[in-house]
Amino acid sequence: MNILRFSVLGLLVIALGCSKAPEALSAESTEPAPSEAVSSEPVKSAQAHWPEFRGPLGNGSAVDAENAPLHWSEEEQVAWKTAIPHIGWSSPVVLGDQIWLTTATEDGSDYYVIQVNAVTGEVELNEALFHSDNPEPLGNDVNCYASPSPIVEADRVYVHFGSYGTACLDANTKEVLWRREDLECLHFRGPGSSPVLFEDLLILSFDGIDVQYLTALNKDTGETVWRTDRTTEWQDLDEEGKPKRNGDFRKAFSTPLIVESNGSPLMINCGSYTTYAHDPRTGKEIWKASNGGFTPQARPVFRDGVVYVTTGYAPTELLAIRVDGEGDVTDSHVAWRNDAKTLPSMTSPLLVDGLLYLVNNKGGTVTCLDSATGEEVWTERLGGNFVASPLYAAGRLYFPSATGMTTVMKAGRTAEILAENRLDEGFMASPAMVGSSLILRTKTHLYRIDPEN
Repeated sequence: MNILRFSVLGLLVIALGCSKAPEALSAESTEPAPSEAVSSEPVKSAQAHWPEFRGPLGNGSAVDAENAPLHWSEEEQVAWKTAIPHIGWSSPVVLGDQIWLTTATEDGSDYYVIQVNAVTGEVELNEALFHSDNPEPLGNDVNCYASPSPIVEADRVYVHFGSYGTACLDANTKEVLWRREDLECLHFRGPGSSPVLFEDLLILSFDGIDVQYLTALNKDTGETVWRTDRTTEWQDLDEEGKPKRNGDFRKAFSTPLIVESNGSPLMINCGSYTTYAHDPRTGKEIWKASNGGFTPQARPVFRDGVVYVTTGYAPTELLAIRVDGEGDVTDSHVAWRNDAKTLPSMTSPLLVDGLLYLVNNKGGTVTCLDSATGEEVWTERLGGNFVASPLYAAGRLYFPSATGMTTVMKAGRTAEILAENRLDEGFMASPAMVGSSLILRTKTHLYRIDPEN
């Protein structure tokens, strides 16, 4: 989940302490409360696959959903509700009948992987994977220590907590196959970028106040295959030539998106002040486009040779970049820019049938843009604050807010609100789908919401 709000708090940088071996963690971890069955109807077996942050295409679209819930509440359409311990903003991912997510203690000392049965809501695994004696203070009231979402494939689950640890588990036996705790980065405001898979590689982003790089691990062994440092021309130097706020403007929390251009894979990823395209096999930089924004958090979306990226803060812009360039493409391949005040700095966009849908953080204004031109089609103010990214399913747009309200809108060139649905706690994690059912993670619970019969 890519969810960090920039804060103007003064910097307090504390180096990471040495981590204890996982075996040293207490087996007496906090167990979630039993699932609270709300619906008496049987729940169908979950065969759908939601493998990573923002789903099978990485863009928030549930492409195979023929139906989706429209109305729900704490008393209606809830198949099950399960308490999740500690704090985690990572979005749930789905592998068959398994739902995987992460959580961590509030102080960042212990880091857990949790697996929930998608049919029953029962917790089948709650295991501590990593420990830190001296976690960095978050320095803000939005992020937590378990924001990166897991990623799954076949019988493997990969979980990532930034510099605090990365691990691969066997989804069937729950055995930890490998761990890494030596990938350095001072996150300062907490980790946020989720991992991506490509061929035999697990690719991670580290954009901290000290270092900014991408790295690929062999997904079977955890060994480093390549590492590429960012080549950003930094715009944050003070009069003495040192980074302002000790590098606070150099952080980023965006998750890469792998696309295809002229038959070759490209990994589009966003750092502060720069959008990049790399060869995911080798880490080689193919092109970059500069901008004036720092701390990007949204995951890009892509269609017909154009990638759409939001730039973070000060200013927040939406850029449409043709992906077939090389070198510095700032002046040659940016098709259009939009700097409307309603653009989001946190949430990722949806791109459906030539229309971009974006919801901003404060005030909850949804903006619909024509993807070919960047021109506004409509805006609609929902109210509230938004951190979780929206979902598209069955012709509908789902916007979950930080106060627990999910507004459902009809996709199209006219703004139309179809429903407003409230749960007890707010959303920091983005939604997932199992068939036609929503998997929603609030600040305290995991829900399965079924469509009306």
